Amino acid sequence: MNTDLELFIEYLPFLIPIILIQFGLAIFSAIHVIRHPHYRFGNQVIWLLIVLFIQFIGPIIYFVAGRGDEDGR
Repeated sequence: MNTDLELFIEYLPFLIPIILIQFGLAIFSAIHVIRHPHYRFGNQVIWLLIVLFIQFIGPIIYFVAGRGDEDGR
């Protein structure tokens, strides 16, 4: 009978890359939000909260819908 710890250890090799990708994407997105001056919707604080608190989907939403063009549009 598998305990929770044994099951966790069994799936750990699959979870580590996903966790690292998620942290990397969140950090990259947060840095981009801080440095980027223009947004299509909302402001810097809103996008920073979305990127940091809506795990994995938040950074993707930012890069698809929130990031404005470099020329201010």
